[in-house]
Amino acid sequence: MLDIPVLISGGGPVGLTASLLLSRHGVRSLLVERHPSTALTPKARGINARTMEVFRQCGIDTAIRDAGLAEGRLGLIVWAESLAGNEIERRVPGRATAKNMAATPVRNCLCAQDDLEPVIRRFAEQAGGPGALRFNTELTSFSQRPGAVTGKLTDRTTGEETPFTARYLIAAEGAQSRVRRALDVKMTGEEKVYDSVNILFHADLTQWVEHRPAALYFVEQEDLRATFLTINGRDRWGFLIHSPKKFGWQPQDFTPEFCAALIRKGAGVPDLAVSVLAVSPWEASAIVADNYRVGDVFLAGDAAHEMPPTGGFGLNTGVQDVHNLAWKIAAVISGKADGSLLDSYHAERQPFGRIITENSLANALSMGRNARQSKVLPRREFLNEQGLIFGACYQSTAVVPDGTPPVVVDDPVTDYVPSARPGSRAPHVWLTRSNEQISTIDLFGPHFVLLAGTDGEAWRRAAQAIGPSWPPLLAFTVGKDGDLGDPDGNWHHAYGVDTDGAVLVRPDGHVAWRSRSGASSPLDVLRTALDHLFGRMPAMA
Repeated sequence: MLDIPVLISGGGPVGLTASLLLSRHGVRSLLVERHPSTALTPKARGINARTMEVFRQCGIDTAIRDAGLAEGRLGLIVWAESLAGNEIERRVPGRATAKNMAATPVRNCLCAQDDLEPVIRRFAEQAGGPGALRFNTELTSFSQRPGAVTGKLTDRTTGEETPFTARYLIAAEGAQSRVRRALDVKMTGEEKVYDSVNILFHADLTQWVEHRPAALYFVEQEDLRATFLTINGRDRWGFLIHSPKKFGWQPQDFTPEFCAALIRKGAGVPDLAVSVLAVSPWEASAIVADNYRVGDVFLAGDAAHEMPPTGGFGLNTGVQDVHNLAWKIAAVISGKADGSLLDSYHAERQPFGRIITENSLANALSMGRNARQSKVLPRREFLNEQGLIFGACYQSTAVVPDGTPPVVVDDPVTDYVPSARPGSRAPHVWLTRSNEQISTIDLFGPHFVLLAGTDGEAWRRAAQAIGPSWPPLLAFTVGKDGDLGDPDGNWHHAYGVDTDGAVLVRPDGHVAWRSRSGASSPLDVLRTALDHLFGRMPAMA
């Protein structure tokens, strides 16, 4: 009988990240994955800047960049009649503008999923120790009783069954989640909106792309609508056929020979040497689970939300799901938080997942994905969703409101205004520590962080007086003669506090609590805030 604090079902990017994060929080877990190894095909490719911040906090962002496409090999989105034919339009994604890039210390990254997963797996195995990850092993049955999830794991090679008991179960199994179906969780939204076929192939396209490096090359013809998906920018590509049934094609029609012919047509090069490696028909849905938590079972990633890939939010939303969840599980398992803290996972992530899914669908429909139309350019929000990437502002018992109004923007999809209003992602500001430039983002990780102003020494002493806790509570003063220098003088304005104010940031980088100025008894104020955050007192209004 296995007895483990957390069982993770699913070994894709979401499950692997959950394993790594739990280890960083000091929580033992077991990940099981039914396949013998990590992904064999590219699947998702785009990692947005917010997710790269998560990987930076885990110390794996450099390894992921090394595994992905080198910076400078992207930059454009291109529409053309064919790669060798007339170009219709090219755009620089709004995410790449100087203003938007200044919101974060990192850059987005293109790293195909079959290159990404081995990197996260390596770090998760190092952090979790021997036996923390079991591939070729499937969760085949489970049930819940108060305080435990029990069931069986099955070795897919030998058929051997192993019973287990876990305190919590994270289902990160993808869109066909067996756990979600067993729980009978309702999915709300639009199913099977349009069909597609993914083709993975080898061909040297260098001469048609090197002068205009792009992540996506959309092919717009009357009898073919498709996208060349950049993987290594040279000879490894994806070719995505849009709405094939609208053109009279069925999944069985996509033989290697037929696929090669379509690739040549899309390239506009009749004699192009093509080697088809894999073909995968699929249908896009835009559906979100009504409940992310059922008892002691949590849904994450595509098990919780299935969305069209237009905008590249699927993998990113899933990684950010477990970034939100892992520290909360650790706080409860450590005994420092009440189990009610875990309800905030659904309260924070499900509304956000719904918004992301709706906008991914809007992107797809604006491009005519469910119709036989050519030369249909997307809505202006496509790849310009800065507000969705950075602008999530949570409302839950894991946030202590400070009475300030929400930030108002013209378009919450495209516009992002940095704010330290409780619930928001803590803004990026360049600071200095021991003459080294660091971002505020670099301060966050497997701990809470208190940042106080130049005259906020009383807040720092209060944090230190609270003593050992879970997670560790680190405290810094910011400004002249503080622990952290503020050479540009931006921190107080960005975080909305006076020189004697303070901000408390959660391990997932979202602001938990803020006091604009000082307090007569900062120790009592800070203790009360933590008690509310951890569910040890009734929620603040």
